[in-house]
Amino acid sequence: MGTYAFAAWTALGDPSRQHIFALLAERPRSVTEIARDLPISRPAVSQHLRVLKQAHLVRVRSEGTRRIYQVDPEGLAILREDLDRFWNKTLENFKQIVEQETE
Repeated sequence: MGTYAFAAWTALGDPSRQHIFALLAERPRSVTEIARDLPISRPAVSQHLRVLKQAHLVRVRSEGTRRIYQVDPEGLAILREDLDRFWNKTLENFKQIVEQETE
């Protein structure tokens, strides 16, 4: 697991960040739009977004005076690679167990 992947998993350990990430997975949003769906302040949302951005899970772009956040596909791909690795190891272990039981 790479450094970015570890940071990403750690960043997603917080329920508020999970919720923010889930909202951004639906579509890009501004801080104000995100804050409307959460029981936390806009400054708190901004702090969570900063953590997600540092973990390479979200990107930000300017749209006039607004900053629009969206899921970073590259960061998401790293998480997906980790999950695929875990899943493949699990399947390999399961196969070994089944083969041992049938011997």
